[in-house]
Amino acid sequence: MKKRNVDLVCDIAELISLADAGRDRRELLRKVVTSVAGHMQADVCSIYIYDEEEQQLTLRATQGLDQSAIGQVTLRLGEGITGRAIRELRPICVGSASTSASYKFFPGIHEEDYEAFLAVPILRGLRRIGALVVQAREANYFTSNDVKALRAIAAQLATMIENVQLLSEAREEAASAATAAAPKKTITDGIIRGRSASTGTARGQAYTLDSVSADSCALPDPNAEPHTAEDFERAVEKTAEQIEQLQRQTSEELADVAVLIFSAHLLILEDQQFTGRIANLIRTGTEGVKAIATVVHEYVEIFSKSKMPLIREKVLDVKDLGNRLTRNLLNEEASECDYRGQIIIAHELLPSDILKLSAENVEGFIVSSGVTSHNAIISRSLGIPMVAVSREQADGIPDGEEMLMDAEQGIIYLRPSREVHAKYEELDSAWKMLHNAADMKKKTRTRCGARVGIHANINLLSDLKLAREFKAEGVGLYRSEFPFIVRNDFPTEEEQYVIYKKLVDEMKGKPVTFRTLDIGGDKMLSYYSNVNEANPFLGMRAIRFSLRNKDIFSQQLRAFLRAGADADTRIMFPLISSVDDFCAARDIVHECMNGLDAEGVEYNPETKLGAMMELPSAVEVVDELAAEADFLSIGSNDLIQYMLAVDRTNEMVSNLYLAHHPAILRAIHRIVTAGLTHGKDVSICGDLSADSRMLPFLLGIGLRKFSIDIVNAPTVQRLVNSVDLKEAEEIAGIMLDFGRVSEVEAFLLDRNLAPDVEA
Repeated sequence: MKKRNVDLVCDIAELISLADAGRDRRELLRKVVTSVAGHMQADVCSIYIYDEEEQQLTLRATQGLDQSAIGQVTLRLGEGITGRAIRELRPICVGSASTSASYKFFPGIHEEDYEAFLAVPILRGLRRIGALVVQAREANYFTSNDVKALRAIAAQLATMIENVQLLSEAREEAASAATAAAPKKTITDGIIRGRSASTGTARGQAYTLDSVSADSCALPDPNAEPHTAEDFERAVEKTAEQIEQLQRQTSEELADVAVLIFSAHLLILEDQQFTGRIANLIRTGTEGVKAIATVVHEYVEIFSKSKMPLIREKVLDVKDLGNRLTRNLLNEEASECDYRGQIIIAHELLPSDILKLSAENVEGFIVSSGVTSHNAIISRSLGIPMVAVSREQADGIPDGEEMLMDAEQGIIYLRPSREVHAKYEELDSAWKMLHNAADMKKKTRTRCGARVGIHANINLLSDLKLAREFKAEGVGLYRSEFPFIVRNDFPTEEEQYVIYKKLVDEMKGKPVTFRTLDIGGDKMLSYYSNVNEANPFLGMRAIRFSLRNKDIFSQQLRAFLRAGADADTRIMFPLISSVDDFCAARDIVHECMNGLDAEGVEYNPETKLGAMMELPSAVEVVDELAAEADFLSIGSNDLIQYMLAVDRTNEMVSNLYLAHHPAILRAIHRIVTAGLTHGKDVSICGDLSADSRMLPFLLGIGLRKFSIDIVNAPTVQRLVNSVDLKEAEEIAGIMLDFGRVSEVEAFLLDRNLAPDVEA
């Protein structure tokens, strides 16, 4: 039968006119896919709706696929042929879907039966609304005329879907206000795909920390005796003892960042408006567990609506406290009053929350509001896997559900089978073999015998144990911001000195490089509210913050200098944009030295001062910077981000974040050349420093010092051992001549060093 594209466009226009009559959205979408499939003689027609906040497509109507897939099949922006069409804002027509590198297979919906695939984005201007997809068994079935017809239909659908969606949401909100909260929407296919934030494997039961509500708790045993106010008082005393013990334990294990992190718990527990109200509810007949949930819910409501960030941050504190009080009231064993064997699901976590939950033996984290860099770094340092998912996905995981979380790939298995468990036990064993500290030699050399230094990135003092185990030759980067981030106020000079001195002492004479405070971007201090910026990544961050806040900067510099007395220490300044920035920071260091001299306080007068190379402007004046600074450090993550104007956490553009871009290769080469010319030490940190595909290039241009997450040291050392410098120099020379990304990729592919690029 001949395709009737003109009739189709007219019929769809008639269907769209019904939208204003208040027809049900699902019924309208069903009629649209049925009409499109019939007129185009397609075996399948589907409509996906795009969630801008979650950056995710969800199947909302289909003719030809299994109806159970509606609402269950989701695609991230750029995932699959449909996800690519939406990301790239253009139709994609594929003659044979099964051979396409972008094809995404979903088991059970029978999509594999159809070869021809045409996906057209539904747009309002450049705003993504959804996607219209047709499929056919016959390969190469769709023509350029079909593409034009579907584009015309998609343009008509955009307004209808947008308007009906707004009406539906308004009705749903009105209905939810009049009825009780709906139960969680359970995920049925058993697998959730998210984004890795901190690698590792976690096993345990789901526990939603955001789920405390007055209506969510009831007696576990309806025949149990009601709890009395005296029972509650005993639970309060037991809870206070546990929290004080946790504070002592974390203060010993995480001395740099654990200062009074449980203080809010104790303050709330001692507040008679909190505990007194719970006790009064119990005395007047409310069951104990219900009384706790009621008051906790009230406090959560109050804290959540506060205009003060410090108050809002206490939401998880009060929820966690309610959980602990409930368990103690129910006389659970002390060993069970933590999160052992549980994977926490939370909409949002603060660095201090992660530290607290770590002390309470949590197995892993699932977060649904995105992941800031400092949360990811702290989780990695603590060895806790973390995966970011959408809010809808998180809400679909029932409490108590058995899970296995592969945070390396961002995959969560619900009710994993024995086969899945066995597979991951094998993978965990293989990972341990590859990252075995016992395999590390004290010194790292290339195949031709050249020395290469492997230094550790240190985030928390607890990382020092691993640095020693993996035979780090020093600390190449100490991120000094974490003691600032987890506190409620700026740490004093003395508090900082204690932390930095312990770091220097535990490295036993090996060199230590301190990075000055690097806040801003997504690493903000809740207690410093003087900065409210539209684009914090391009605003008052890193050295700009320090130069603007000289008192805070001077206290940190004095603590660095004092901690380095009789040691090999260096200080480097992040986000240097000009020689003037560096000289201004250096002048303040010299002022601090003069002050310490006048006070007769010991410090390291030989402390070397360096610039982090992270901005294009710094690359342009690298010769002048190399002349002024004692050393240079390439911060590869920010250098790539700022040079290519790409936020790597933004899935819409993350495919453009390319370490092998010719501009990046030439910038790094230029920095290293300037350092060598002026006889200055040059190091590299960030993800690129441990990238196996790029290591020959980095060695070939003259880099000999790498600062890495130290668990990767055995792998990096093995790679360095396999490289011959003469070959590496030839590779670097060839790569520097390329002007196109595609040329670099082809070269690396030929050498079996292909980067991860989208097909």
